[in-house]
Amino acid sequence: MSNAPIVDFEKMDGLVPGIVQDARTGEVLMLGFLNPVSYAKTLESGFVTFWSRTRQKLWMKGETSGNRLRIISASTDCDNDTLLFRVEVEGDGLVCHEGTVSCFTKQIVKESEAARG
Repeated sequence: MSNAPIVDFEKMDGLVPGIVQDARTGEVLMLGFLNPVSYAKTLESGFVTFWSRTRQKLWMKGETSGNRLRIISASTDCDNDTLLFRVEVEGDGLVCHEGTVSCFTKQIVKESEAARG
């Protein structure tokens, strides 16, 4: 993970979004936030480490569940203010705390679709 681009942590008061994608399937698994310390820890360890906004502390995803996110590749967007981690999930693969593979499971129906019935 050397030669990492400079990440812009200033736009969101010291945080950047980190999108996690399954490197094998392409499925988006979750989104979390990183600060400079969690970003450095992520690059150092090779496992995604977030900053918990609610608990105000670092947390390595899967540290207690065993579903750690081993980084296959990492990149930034064009503005260097969002990170994308392509990962291999360790453990049973249930990344979401609700027991699903992905956190993105709740479908939203657009009003135009609901009106058609």
